Amino acid sequence: MLLQEGRVCVKRYGRDAGNRAIITAILDDGFVKIITATRNKKDRKCNPKHLECLNEIVDLSNKEQINKVLGIIEHSK
Repeated sequence: MLLQEGRVCVKRYGRDAGNRAIITAILDDGFVKIITATRNKKDRKCNPKHLECLNEIVDLSNKEQINKVLGIIEHSK
């Protein structure tokens, strides 16, 4: 099953086109919730037709792994 929580995808359309995204939830209306590096403050709704799924799955409870996949660099204080 390609659409599953933790699946790494590439956005094909929209503001984040070409960037990696991670599916965080599958909604009942056929949409999914995703996070991306450019707008990672909260999950947002996305049409799965706008995603190209990759053969990579991350653990959603592991913030370090998510940041690595999305290319987010956290600066220590």
